[in-house]
Amino acid sequence: MQAISRLFNYARQYRRDAYTASLYSCVNKFFDVLPEVLIGVAVDVVVNKQASFLARFGIIDTMQQLSLLGILTVLIWGGESLFQFLYEVKWRNLAQTLQHDLRLDAYRHVQKLPLSYFERRSTGNLMSVLNDDINQMERFLNGGANSILQVLCSSIMVGAVFFALAPKLALISLLPVPLILYGTFWFQKRLAPRYAAVREAAGVINGRLNNNLLGVATIKAFTAEEFEAEHIRAASDHYRNSNARAIRLSAAITPVIRMAILAGFVATLVYGGWMATHGEIGVGSYSVLVYLTQRLLWPLTGLADIADLYQRSMASIERVLNVLATPLTIPYEGAHLPDGSVAGALAIDNLSFAYGATATLKNVSLTVGAGETVAFVGATGSGKSTLVKLLLRFYQPTSGAIRLDGQDIQQLNLSDLRRNIGYVSQDVFLTDGTIADNIAYGVKGVPRAAVIAAARAAEAHDFIERLVQGYDTQIGERGQKLSGGQRQRLALARAILKDPPILVLDEATSAVDNETEAAIQRSMDVISQGRTTLVIAHRLSTVRHAHMIHVMEHGKIVESGTHEQLLNRNGTYASLWRLQTGEKMAATEPVYAMH
Repeated sequence: MQAISRLFNYARQYRRDAYTASLYSCVNKFFDVLPEVLIGVAVDVVVNKQASFLARFGIIDTMQQLSLLGILTVLIWGGESLFQFLYEVKWRNLAQTLQHDLRLDAYRHVQKLPLSYFERRSTGNLMSVLNDDINQMERFLNGGANSILQVLCSSIMVGAVFFALAPKLALISLLPVPLILYGTFWFQKRLAPRYAAVREAAGVINGRLNNNLLGVATIKAFTAEEFEAEHIRAASDHYRNSNARAIRLSAAITPVIRMAILAGFVATLVYGGWMATHGEIGVGSYSVLVYLTQRLLWPLTGLADIADLYQRSMASIERVLNVLATPLTIPYEGAHLPDGSVAGALAIDNLSFAYGATATLKNVSLTVGAGETVAFVGATGSGKSTLVKLLLRFYQPTSGAIRLDGQDIQQLNLSDLRRNIGYVSQDVFLTDGTIADNIAYGVKGVPRAAVIAAARAAEAHDFIERLVQGYDTQIGERGQKLSGGQRQRLALARAILKDPPILVLDEATSAVDNETEAAIQRSMDVISQGRTTLVIAHRLSTVRHAHMIHVMEHGKIVESGTHEQLLNRNGTYASLWRLQTGEKMAATEPVYAMH
């Protein structure tokens, strides 16, 4: 019941719609029960004629009584059909609206969570929560909620008629109803953990499929199709076995309920017939009771399906609401940065950060003047990328601070901070749209001329123009129709169009060919003018003209200076330069005599 309570609390703005839909369901069930009552009245008219129940209301003629019953039947069936239409429309629209809002709210919340959250979770599992689990909730609201309400209404209405016509028979015939309801809840309680396991198993499958589809080229290259198919088989087996454990329990509900229903129906049929033959109740009343017993009890067999649907939905709702309840450890609120107010001066004071127990940055301090180009070099794992991720507030520092124009970035509005930073990483993210859409990504109402100007600045215009549809070319999911160098140039054009006061280039040229690297380097030389630029690079040739180069090792800055200063120091940077340029090899290479 905790999951449904949490859902009601989340959906409190839709309570009026839920109450209206519930009212339509109850009124529909009221009309649904009345035809059985009319059958009993009709039997009473045929048997007792002028002495029938309707004769008490002044309608003596038998034909008039039957005509009245015909009119009432049409009105009742019309009312039942009308309210069925109304409750189906209301419940389904409510399900669609709630599904839509819950998915958007969950997705917006997930986007605000820190990167550390995603490092601990499978992307496929999150996709399962945001899609499959929310769809399960929709299925329950589409039919399950109405079914539960109508079962409850049937029990109350039929019980009232029973007690009005034959109280003693009612006690016997309706005795199984509370037992049926108790048994249903008993089964539900034991189904809950089993369906929670089913949803987790579904998430594992989604995670594996998502991972394999993204890496399909690698799988093919290593002829690992059967290897990965075996992984999918194992995950699918786990899902199937989890479902089997739930099915064994849920399948037992219907036979148990059916036996309880049989007891109630037989009691009405036999004991009610004995009462009718001995004059304790009329023949019409007996007919009503037999029909109503069937109308009430047999639909209770549907409780098995309802309980199954309910538990599947609650397991899914619990997972979705757990995501929504994940606390935001990096607050978005803070002091706003008006457009054009950022100069771009940065100060890093004793900054430290650790991934769990592993220290990545250790008391790093440095300053970057507004408009300067500063580079960070060093071996993989030295802390270079972590530094810019802390600037973008993807993570929270363990200690220390980063200040932008004298303000601690922890006190700034997060959206404003990131809006003033252009970020180009080695792993380029492109959307499944056109080239123009990707260059203008995140910026609304951009004229085509501005898109083209940004592409020219990134030296991407020429290759774009050679494409059949130019800037309107669809590039496919994650830009798979483009080469790595082309994707990198589009990412750079995107950053140029954003025109931020701070530009971060995180290994932007490490995975491209020499020609593309040269083109990107020319673009960087132009766009870095007048803006603060932070460059992270393995290739030292791309940072030799920086105002300051910081060499990092094991989370610390071990050397700082210009290219010439660091070469003259003959330290770590000079060793890396000689290694990359081949100067060291040239100096020690043996000379062979010609013969």
